[in-house]
Amino acid sequence: MTLRLLAVHAHPDDESSKGAATYAYYRSLGARVLVVSCTGGELGDIQNPELGAVETAMADRDMGGLRRVEMAGAQAAMDIEHRWLGFTDSGLPEDGESIRPDSFAALPIEFPGAPLVKIFREFRPHVLVSYDENGGYPHPDHIRSHEVAVWAKKAAADATVLPELGAPWTTQKHYYDRIFNSQRVNAVYAELLARDPEGELTAQFAEMREWMSERGELPQPTTRVPAGEFFETRDRALRSHASQVPLDSKFFYWPNDVQAVAWPTEDFDLVESLVETELPETDLFAGISADAGAGDNTDEDTE
Repeated sequence: MTLRLLAVHAHPDDESSKGAATYAYYRSLGARVLVVSCTGGELGDIQNPELGAVETAMADRDMGGLRRVEMAGAQAAMDIEHRWLGFTDSGLPEDGESIRPDSFAALPIEFPGAPLVKIFREFRPHVLVSYDENGGYPHPDHIRSHEVAVWAKKAAADATVLPELGAPWTTQKHYYDRIFNSQRVNAVYAELLARDPEGELTAQFAEMREWMSERGELPQPTTRVPAGEFFETRDRALRSHASQVPLDSKFFYWPNDVQAVAWPTEDFDLVESLVETELPETDLFAGISADAGAGDNTDEDTE
């Protein structure tokens, strides 16, 4: 019997910046981890000016195909399972622009919800990780992935909804990603300030602190997973998404030796639990037994 975590993300690369170290940590403990990418990221732009010539040519011809190749590399780095939900990237429209009517964020929720219900019932996760109702940031696909994850989790537990997609399954705990939070930024900044008060990175973190204060305060994490040993794994997964993440990105790549001292965790907010739990936590699976989950009494797992 094996504990299982399902993470629902909007685009390939989101899983690497929002939980990759945690996924690798739980894989090291024997849990199964499945990442679902709701869209293929087809409308993404090249964010890395140093992208190789071959990859740039492929991006110009087939951005969705390139991002599938990149996702395969990230999957291997984290040693996780992965599924494509199969919907089209909505893009990030300018003010006043509308999104394509066939894109992920524009479709009725039952369209992307149904295949995710099937995934819930087949994979039978004990823990769900998703974005909050604001999507982490207001990209239409991020907001929609939150809505679809919540809808599918509820539908998967109801035997009267889409019964043809399998036996019902009840997920025991649901978390929102809070990895990018002000406490973490402040702690890393304080450590940088102590080490190199006049350094360029210290100055950049000062700007990041200002930017975060302008965003307003997010709920503080309830759960801090001790995933610091896997920050290098997270960075390898991020580097697999070379079209989206510049190799020298100060936004994504923070010094791991600094983080190991200042903030060696990835952080989450528990928003629903069907098991007794005591906050704060250090384990997403706290309080869960491997055979938990309505609609399945055998829970036989093979990988």
